[in-house]
Amino acid sequence: MSRSATKLLLLLTSGTLAMAAFSTPRAAPAPAGTPYRMTIPKGLDEMPIPDDNPMTVEKIELGKQLYFDRRLSADGTVSCATCHDPGKGWTDNLPVSNGIKGQKGGRSAPTVINSGYAYAQFWDGRAKSLEAQALGPIGNPIEMGEKPENVAKKIDAIAGYRSQFRKVYGTDATPEAIAKSIAAFERTIVSGNSPFDRFQAGDKTAMPAAAARGFEIFKGKAQCTNCHVGFTQSDSLYHNLGVGMNAAKPDLGRFAVTKDPKDRGAFKTPTLRDLSKTAPYLHDGSEPTLLGVIELYNRGGIKNPNLDPKMKPLNLTENEKLDLVAYLEALDGEFPVVAAPKLP
Repeated sequence: MSRSATKLLLLLTSGTLAMAAFSTPRAAPAPAGTPYRMTIPKGLDEMPIPDDNPMTVEKIELGKQLYFDRRLSADGTVSCATCHDPGKGWTDNLPVSNGIKGQKGGRSAPTVINSGYAYAQFWDGRAKSLEAQALGPIGNPIEMGEKPENVAKKIDAIAGYRSQFRKVYGTDATPEAIAKSIAAFERTIVSGNSPFDRFQAGDKTAMPAAAARGFEIFKGKAQCTNCHVGFTQSDSLYHNLGVGMNAAKPDLGRFAVTKDPKDRGAFKTPTLRDLSKTAPYLHDGSEPTLLGVIELYNRGGIKNPNLDPKMKPLNLTENEKLDLVAYLEALDGEFPVVAAPKLP
């Protein structure tokens, strides 16, 4: 029996696999591209890549062009790079971002750095993948204000894009293919080999003494590892710090997704890597400095009915706060320098 026939027999006799094989038609495989080899810097794990969106050089180059292209927005004024600028820590260094027609959003733009490791995207975790996230801003009336299907038509009308989509996917441009391309490019934006990473690898001279003291405070008295854990420095969970909860119409964060009362005012724990480049801080961009964020934690957050029970006054000294800042700055790593490409 041939290998293909044996494989079919296994599928037919495997219960649910057989049902799945015959209930959903399989799409034709996309043309093969040049496999992209991810270089993982010191301090990071291998990045999980979705089976249905393998990384290729051609796909990443296409995604890079789309990422910088303002034509993805309704009026041609906003691109992904507008709010996630490589020159500004892959964010925009604004409290809240600017969309089409001068509109302002309600949340600070998260950094793209190491976003390929996140279990969910956006501050409230409403997108379960980078692919799902990529279409969110396009369809948001405040951000890019365009329908994904209209974007696909506009992009497909450009000869230079149309030929790339046919080469990479074997089809015309589609919203799904646009999302996959942008996500593939974003996965290449990784940052590691920070002074902290080298310190952890055994080079005890990699961090200044203040940062080393700050690391001990981070793990101990400040209890930061309650939420900031692992190489991403995030538990990927949602917590209420009380930020903005005293507003007339507070942003309810994760609650808008789950409708679970315990999620009122809870937002995803952000990565701590490259923080010095991504100010201002917190989901609403209300804190301009790292020292100010530490002061918030030192106070135990802002009281409200849903304040996370982990938020307690820390009683840090002024020197301990400064040492914590030094540690956070030692998490600044090395990430790719990316210039805007020539667009079709």
